[in-house]
Amino acid sequence: MRTLLKIIFIIAIYITLLPLTSFAQSPNDSYIIGNGDILEIVTWKEPDFSREEIIVRLDGKISFPLLDDVVASGKTPTQLKLDIQKGLKAYVSEPHVTVTVRSAASKRFYILGEVANTGEYPLTKKLTVLQAFALAGGFTEWASKKEIILFRRHQGQETVIRIDYKDILKGKNSDQNVEIQADDTIVVP
Repeated sequence: MRTLLKIIFIIAIYITLLPLTSFAQSPNDSYIIGNGDILEIVTWKEPDFSREEIIVRLDGKISFPLLDDVVASGKTPTQLKLDIQKGLKAYVSEPHVTVTVRSAASKRFYILGEVANTGEYPLTKKLTVLQAFALAGGFTEWASKKEIILFRRHQGQETVIRIDYKDILKGKNSDQNVEIQADDTIVVP
């Protein structure tokens, strides 16, 4: 048991030391900007229209020079780029804008119950349930590893996924080692 906890702890350290992935540079540009994300917006050869850190407010908007409030939440970086370029055309002849997600703060998941470190965790890359347990420092000695529950909300519907940690380790039910999604809540009784 101690060896397993040590392995989980080492994996958690390894995961936290990995560099953050750049969501804005994904080939299919599928990252959706959310409230709390920190963006970098650069307008080529126009330093007055460039910002190193812009936070997406709770209302889903950002403040940008001469454009006032621009809706960012719910858009991909490319969609936001096109909106800003369109707005800047009144002030710059040919604006070339780059939008980069510097910190994906809107993508979080939660682990509660009998783990070493309960709380909120950033979802900065693809993680599975096993990796999430490693981030949380492993289980306490009282954890019921056969009755773990993952709550997932998707399009207003809540789904409950039951996870048997011991079966995953034995290779019996590896499909339970699901990929974590934003706003997932894992409860370890």
